[in-house]
Amino acid sequence: MTSRTGVQKIAVLAITICIVCFSLYHAKAQNVKPRFKVIAFYTGREDKAHISFMHEANRWFPEMAKKYNFTYDSTKNWSDMTPEFLAKYQVVIFLDTRTDDPAQRAAFEQYMKNGGAWMGFHFSAFALTPSDYPQNWDWYHNEFLGSGQYKSNTWHPTSAILRVDSKHPVTKGLPTTFKASPNEWYRWEKDLRANPDIKILLSIDSTSFPLGTGPKPYEIWHSGYYPVVWTNKNYRMVYFNMGHNDMDYDGGTNKELSQTFDNDVQNKLIMNALLWLGTGKN
Repeated sequence: MTSRTGVQKIAVLAITICIVCFSLYHAKAQNVKPRFKVIAFYTGREDKAHISFMHEANRWFPEMAKKYNFTYDSTKNWSDMTPEFLAKYQVVIFLDTRTDDPAQRAAFEQYMKNGGAWMGFHFSAFALTPSDYPQNWDWYHNEFLGSGQYKSNTWHPTSAILRVDSKHPVTKGLPTTFKASPNEWYRWEKDLRANPDIKILLSIDSTSFPLGTGPKPYEIWHSGYYPVVWTNKNYRMVYFNMGHNDMDYDGGTNKELSQTFDNDVQNKLIMNALLWLGTGKN
């Protein structure tokens, strides 16, 4: 029969072993090298829907970073966009705008031409002359994105059925069609189908029409072809038209009525893209 003292010694030994094992596991986990590093730039001013998305993204991406072992930093300091700073990161994200500074634009263009990777959302592709965001960056809007200027949008923000081109790593494992989160959908100056450098990954399916609720007639789309996610074959990049949450503007409360990342299929799409950009594979 084991004495009480013996039992106590065994218990203490077992606890000690557990503590040591946990410490070793924790130390190992702390020393695991991240697969890649991400920096997200944002502005966070003016449109409350874009600000809502920005805050949501800055909550969601850190959670994904823990799950998929990458680092995620974010900043509203666009002056950080220098060759030296960008060289620390494998992926750059534009959450809500673009830079207007010539030196920062040159640094980003150099980063992309040297093999860097980029993910952009919604308003990051916006350009309209005349406006506060004129089309005065030809490389970015015409060559890199290929879309040119903004032409129009749907209103109010509504869900759309999206059609998926499955022949790309970004769309791996996605259904042929799925229902996206509510969004303000954009139409562009240029027909991306005519650009051999552009690979359209998702577009609005015809079953979505009529899309938008108005009240202005031109804010409701009844037909047409509208790409919403694409990549440029000459660069490591993916653009998402998503990034405008539905807000209670009409009621005057400015309450958030929808979330972009409240959609499992859409989230898989975004993570597919980020892993592809960060590692070159899924």
